[in-house]
Amino acid sequence: MIEMLSSPLMQRALIVAVLVGISAPVVGTYLVQRGMALMGDGIGHISLTGVALGWLAAGAMGLSPNDVLAIPGAIVASLIGAILIEVVRSRGRTGGDVALAMLFYGGIAGGVLLIRIAGGTTTNLTSYLFGSIATVSTADVRYTVALAAVILLIGLGLRGPLFLLSHDEEFARSSGLPVRALNILVAVVAALTVSVSMRVVGVLLVSAIMIVPVAVAQLLSSSFVRTMYIAQAIGVVACLAGLIITYHVAASPGATIVMLLIGLYAVVAITNLSIEGVRRSRRAAVVSNEPCSRESDD
Repeated sequence: MIEMLSSPLMQRALIVAVLVGISAPVVGTYLVQRGMALMGDGIGHISLTGVALGWLAAGAMGLSPNDVLAIPGAIVASLIGAILIEVVRSRGRTGGDVALAMLFYGGIAGGVLLIRIAGGTTTNLTSYLFGSIATVSTADVRYTVALAAVILLIGLGLRGPLFLLSHDEEFARSSGLPVRALNILVAVVAALTVSVSMRVVGVLLVSAIMIVPVAVAQLLSSSFVRTMYIAQAIGVVACLAGLIITYHVAASPGATIVMLLIGLYAVVAITNLSIEGVRRSRRAAVVSNEPCSRESDD
């Protein structure tokens, strides 16, 4: 453990992992509440095109390394994609699922083609698809700190209005809240979260770190606020555990983190079912014994 903590690479990776674990579930809580759990996937795929455009821009400007503008490119593309989804959804011209599907296919196809044109290799592409803690640079840490701060500031600072929007949009509108602006704000924060999480879990798994901790937390609490806090704790623990495991075992950090989260969900769900089964058995036993007790009293 001391050896791991003494490595500058692992220090940067731990900082990024903790920030992702704290910030991603905040946005995921709102997306789950609104029934838009797959929005992160759509934004994640379009962000790959932004990564490729960053590569092209860096090459055109003679910058080194080639991916120095990858994260800024992903941020810009994610913001555009998220706002486009929200505009299309709010106008009702095309179903939200269709808009997401177009981002899925167009985003990843455009990213694959452009990154090849920019001189990228399969290894470069894989690191963005599945995440690569080993490539986290000092600049990536700075981007992550700044973006995580914005996500937490909005996600926690506007928790009341955003909860009302997520719970009942019509009631939020009748209450005088700027629903259109808040919807776009949620989309923007989701885009920033995708950009933050990209280095840890990759664009193909980015939605998992936003959604699965919330799904686990919902099994443990029915309170919106407690669900958010529990999801943050789960996100941090999963990210750190995945990072520590992959430090000792040759495996993908992103895939490991996601599998830990899914495994935790399965354990909690099974435990809840078992507890509920015991409670039902006890209730049934109490009900079946009630007539006997009454007869003996008579």
